[in-house]
Amino acid sequence: MTNTKETLVTAFALFSLFFGAGNLLLPPLLGYNAGEDWMWVTFGFMITAVVIPILGILAHARLQGTMYDFGKKVSPTFSTVYCIIVYLISITIPSPRTASATHEMAIHPVFGTSPLLTSGIYFALVLVFVLNRSKILNFIGKFLTPLIVIMLFGVIGIGLFTSDGLMNVSSFDAPVVSGILEGYQTFDAIGAVVVGAVVIISLNLKGLTSFEAKKEMIRKSGFIAGLGLLLIYAGLISVGSFFGSDIQIDNALSNDMQRANLLRGISIASLGAFGNKVLSMLIALACFTTAVGIVTGTADYFKGLFKGSQKAYIITGIVACCIGVLIGQLNFHAIVVIAIPALMFIYPITIILILLNVLPEKLASAKVFKAVVITTMIFSIPDFLATIGLAEAVSNLQDYIPLSTFSLGWVLPAVTVFIIMNLISNAKRTI
Repeated sequence: MTNTKETLVTAFALFSLFFGAGNLLLPPLLGYNAGEDWMWVTFGFMITAVVIPILGILAHARLQGTMYDFGKKVSPTFSTVYCIIVYLISITIPSPRTASATHEMAIHPVFGTSPLLTSGIYFALVLVFVLNRSKILNFIGKFLTPLIVIMLFGVIGIGLFTSDGLMNVSSFDAPVVSGILEGYQTFDAIGAVVVGAVVIISLNLKGLTSFEAKKEMIRKSGFIAGLGLLLIYAGLISVGSFFGSDIQIDNALSNDMQRANLLRGISIASLGAFGNKVLSMLIALACFTTAVGIVTGTADYFKGLFKGSQKAYIITGIVACCIGVLIGQLNFHAIVVIAIPALMFIYPITIILILLNVLPEKLASAKVFKAVVITTMIFSIPDFLATIGLAEAVSNLQDYIPLSTFSLGWVLPAVTVFIIMNLISNAKRTI
């Protein structure tokens, strides 16, 4: 009974650590624009926002180390650099983004306060949680997640019953691909390698030392959290599509303002004036738990890097929160724009590391790791350059790379190299 309870608490905590600003705001507009194709968009979105992140948790269950273990087969230097880059991205983009979203959609409309005051108070509270490291998993899993889930299912359930079900014509030429790329913006694959390590350390602090017991608990928790994410994402996308004829959004607005206005419109349409308050609380809670997970994961890593130094943990937590206060004053759209180039380069590498780490050892040797990761890095460069204003310079090159026009030019080369390297390894074993 205790194990079942602990598994559910861990699963709920995992769900909350994943579910932040982008996870709430992205799906409804995706469904709204997909219209009748919402199921295809959902399929694509699930690949990068649910399946790969949960595989990341399963990889953590198998490795039971830190993010460093994900890339050490490539080389120790690569893994260290990769970890530092991911954690820097995490505390400079998704973490501040949660404060920005909370301010724009939950705090400013009610209190009219400045973004500096909001982000200051927000990250002060985050730091309180981070400094109480041993209590994080229990508090989030037992108290915050149930509130988030109840409100989410309320908005989705009532929304589906109150909409007239008339959908827009899809604005996507390739809905599955659009869903895949939108899933990048959730940061969930990166979140998996960050928060998975948080869960491992949290279980250690709770006295669970058995490798097999932890593996089983993390695997079960991962599947439960993944199922929750799948249901919530599918619900939010479908609600966005079903309200296509009920809510009109201003196409002149940025995508981020459209997302905010659409979600607010759905909440008010389904729950009345009370919907505004529910949405504000939902955003604040969802964003806050994600920020706590990111800062804690970063502090855990640097604590390990400095041989278990508690001082390193505290300093990292403080620095990460200070960065959050500074960047959190930017509007949500500005932070998303900054995120795109970083995502186009680091996300493919993260996906490949996750996939290789869940494969059997005989299919993912050190040589396979090196070859596939290097190939992924090389073929991600054109997509990265295209997002920093050099699209014309790399357009001719992208014409020769399959799927590059969809910003997925790394996929086929990585798969091809993976197959070739394993064929070579099998041939050597046979000889």
